Amino acid sequence: MTSFSLLFIVIFLTLTFEFSNGWHDAANSIATVVSTRVLTPFRAVAWAAFWNFIAAFVFGTAVAKTIGKGMVHIEMVDQKVLLAGLLGAISWNLITLILGLPTSSSHALMGGYGGAAVASAGFRALILSGWTKPVLFIFLSPVIGLFFSIVVTVATSWIVRNQRPLKVDRWFRRLQLFSAAAYSLGHGTNDAQKGMGIITTALVAGGLLKTYDVPYWVIICCHLAMGGGTMAGGWRIIKTMGQRITKLNPFGGFSAEAAGALTLVGTAHFGIPVSTTHTITGAIVGVGASRRLSAVRWGITRRIVFAWVLTIPGAAFFGAALFQLVRHWLR
Repeated sequence: MTSFSLLFIVIFLTLTFEFSNGWHDAANSIATVVSTRVLTPFRAVAWAAFWNFIAAFVFGTAVAKTIGKGMVHIEMVDQKVLLAGLLGAISWNLITLILGLPTSSSHALMGGYGGAAVASAGFRALILSGWTKPVLFIFLSPVIGLFFSIVVTVATSWIVRNQRPLKVDRWFRRLQLFSAAAYSLGHGTNDAQKGMGIITTALVAGGLLKTYDVPYWVIICCHLAMGGGTMAGGWRIIKTMGQRITKLNPFGGFSAEAAGALTLVGTAHFGIPVSTTHTITGAIVGVGASRRLSAVRWGITRRIVFAWVLTIPGAAFFGAALFQLVRHWLR
């Protein structure tokens, strides 16, 4: 197989991953707005997909640079490593989608990519300092989402304290459209950039780019792929996120989405690749906990957290195993 053919496969698979990312993470953008019945599932996914794509014109590429050249030594990477890493991430995404677990596509990609790189060149291929923030934010992003969610819930509760419940519900049904759009913007910029990082790395490794600058066509293609995946939806995960963690109303849905949007836009600005799944789960838990701790179904939440912890090592195992297959297959 020629190097150009391999590059084409890597680009195609990355866009497939972005599609699966949007499909897998559709629940993150629309679970709250569907569970509160502000929008039907179809209208909700269309709304989320639109704002996923608009994010291409709003934010930069700091997260893409972190993924592409901040975690693995780019000079030790070839197309086989990238191919195996992508296959490992896609495999993990499909398994967790079948199981209905809202795990992180972002961490699946990091794990698959890192596992394939280690299988190729050993642990010296990893830039250990580059893994500190992403791994730390496995735990910090849901906590930050939870904190912002409680703050937004308390603040908005105080603002509407003298209003009739029916009027408050009507206001927040409208406001939830804006909070869902803001969250989808944050989701779009954070998750689409991960695929941009892989494609740009493939272009540099293939000698088609001299410097690590994300081409504009790569930005557009990744956002289109993720928007298309969001349109496809992920209905089993939507049920877990929107109905099984805590019962939401439009007021709570607005608080969760606003908190998630604040967290995602802030981390994207600083180039920290966080999980949109972890963030919105923490925000939803924050809404329930702000009412009373018993409002949160902690058994479901513990199951989700367990899946989070397994994602990077699980995807890394798949990435490493698939690298051995790819290396023999493409001799």
